[in-house]
Amino acid sequence: MDTEHLKKLLRQVQTGQMNLYDAMQKLKRLPFEDIGYAKIDNHRCMRTGVPEVIYCEGKSIPQIQGIVKRMSGHHHNILATRAAPEIFEAIRETKIECEYHELARIVVINPQPKVKVGNIAVVSAGTSDIPVAEEAVITAETLGNQVNRIYDVGVAGIHRLLNSCDALFEANVSVVVAGMEGALASVVGGLVACPVIGVPTSIGYGASFGGIAALLSMLNSCASGVSVVNIDNGFGAGYQASLINRAVDGSQLTVDG
Repeated sequence: MDTEHLKKLLRQVQTGQMNLYDAMQKLKRLPFEDIGYAKIDNHRCMRTGVPEVIYCEGKSIPQIQGIVKRMSGHHHNILATRAAPEIFEAIRETKIECEYHELARIVVINPQPKVKVGNIAVVSAGTSDIPVAEEAVITAETLGNQVNRIYDVGVAGIHRLLNSCDALFEANVSVVVAGMEGALASVVGGLVACPVIGVPTSIGYGASFGGIAALLSMLNSCASGVSVVNIDNGFGAGYQASLINRAVDGSQLTVDG
């Protein structure tokens, strides 16, 4: 249930197309719908402007299909994250329109074009960090943001980053994705006036400890404008960047309705 669905429901009651009892039955499902293995938060889109996101890892294919079927009747641009190819194929079997971004491991269900606003820069240190960066990009784009990719500009070849300074300076917010020692977030933070969201990745040799070294490095950044999300959390960074970008742009965050 989003604002447009609610308006339509109220108009139907107002014009006599729907009686009060039937309207009340629909509104009873507004907070959430209990389908046994999941409680679908139908109200989230009205609260936050974005439908509930389906995190696919750990869920069975029948569970994912069931959630998708229930949500798709009410929302557009539903994000299903950490979706392997077999999950995409299972969602396609439901005959619900969807598109797959394999590198980002995201399925967008009931995709609907959005006018993209503002400017988010998504920066990756190395090519190996691109899948996490793409998770941030697809999340932000689906939420209606203009995104500029700046990839493979890590500190081992700092001249590559400096060549992209103009693009960085134009961004309302930068998402910096880096593994190894995670130094790139601090470097970008020292160059730009906008907020920087650091995303440590699990890319690196043994002493990187699966991304913990990059996480600690970003958390200890001496650049004042750097905040940090969890290891490999491109989705969280893309969502947070969207909130910042749309606040700067003056646009309400909404993907549905």
